[in-house]
Amino acid sequence: MSWQERIVIDPETLTGKPVIRGTRLSVDFIVNLLAQGWTDAEILENYPGITVEDIRACLRYASACLLYTSDAADEEDSVDLGGRRII
Repeated sequence: MSWQERIVIDPETLTGKPVIRGTRLSVDFIVNLLAQGWTDAEILENYPGITVEDIRACLRYASACLLYTSDAADEEDSVDLGGRRII
């Protein structure tokens, strides 16, 4: 499953931050929890409305942002990530 099926960007939700579909949990929030050492199990226990696949989608979205930002800088171009232009 691609991150596009689970991550949405809506200007009406968290001022347009990418979030897990059907929630107000932002991608950066979930990635930050993982960076702090939280396990998938801890995240799922504290946020029962999401799934392991949602966590993976957050990581795939973050990875895509980093890869496309790097590629765009190299190519002096921009890339569209779900409605956000990354330069």
